[in-house]
Amino acid sequence: MPDFIAKIHFSTVLFGLLLLFSNAVIAVSHDDLNFDDQPLKDNIVLPDWFKMSFLELQEDLSDARENGKKGLIIYFGQKRCPYCKAQLENNWGKKDILNYTLKNFDVIAINVRGQKPVIDFNGKTWTEKTYSSSQNTHFTPSLVFYDLQGREALRLRGYRPPYQFRAALEYVADGHYLKEPFRLYLARAEKAFRYGKDGLNKYNSFLPPPYMLDRSRIPAERPLLVSYERPRCHACDVLHGGPLNDPRIRKRLDKFDVVQLNMTTDIPLVTPAGKKTSTRQWAQTLNLDYAPTLIFFDERGREIIRIDSVVWFYRLQNVLTYINSKAYRSQPNFQIWRQQQRR
Repeated sequence: MPDFIAKIHFSTVLFGLLLLFSNAVIAVSHDDLNFDDQPLKDNIVLPDWFKMSFLELQEDLSDARENGKKGLIIYFGQKRCPYCKAQLENNWGKKDILNYTLKNFDVIAINVRGQKPVIDFNGKTWTEKTYSSSQNTHFTPSLVFYDLQGREALRLRGYRPPYQFRAALEYVADGHYLKEPFRLYLARAEKAFRYGKDGLNKYNSFLPPPYMLDRSRIPAERPLLVSYERPRCHACDVLHGGPLNDPRIRKRLDKFDVVQLNMTTDIPLVTPAGKKTSTRQWAQTLNLDYAPTLIFFDERGREIIRIDSVVWFYRLQNVLTYINSKAYRSQPNFQIWRQQQRR
């Protein structure tokens, strides 16, 4: 491709992203990130525009192809999930997001606790519950985007604010997933609209550098929490001003080694697996596209679970309990463990 054409193409894509994000910034509000995440008292009623599906995914894909859509979104949710409510109200409750979704995707709902049969793209039969578990849907809502060939294009674990969800829809619908990871697509325009504190938030329990996190040779005494953040990150400010400022959360975190890393800097570190790298390079290796991302490792440096979406008191408290109690050793699926706890 000639240089001048490539430049025009890049400028067009960037201009589109700038429009996308400039509209999104106007729509960003504290309520997009701040809500009570206790289980809802009443069941969620899914919107009637969700596709009526027999959960035969290959058939649903054929329908999407025939109807001129760009792909499928499989929505893994629960009836009393406050994060699911936020997805339905804060994202799909916005007319522009809803219209873009309807134009480009069919959305299929799967109840992570349900028993309806699901036939996956390979013809294997599951229940909703077992299929959700196989897809590692630790946090609801989880949204998995598939293209018309049945290839996974993007996976969002947990609730994302509207400006990121808009970007996710366009990332898949316009085929950007074939060219670059979501983190690069998102970061290219997002940095122009970041707002919040110029530096990272402080927390007394953060371990100082040098970041020698190796646990592969000699097991540590406690699990490790890596909090990947960046400056001018409103969601990071909300996390520190909310959940991390709560005495109940702080008490549970006292049982962890906790380190804060800046995904925009190149400070040397040794990973929990013993690999020498830098803070920026490791974030890229981990394919992080959300700040803050909380990654939990066991005493031997193996990743247990990560939270790369909006998180509040109730969910974070349960994840900390899940790890502190060593429940992940007998039940590696957090969602199933939570169901067992409720019973």
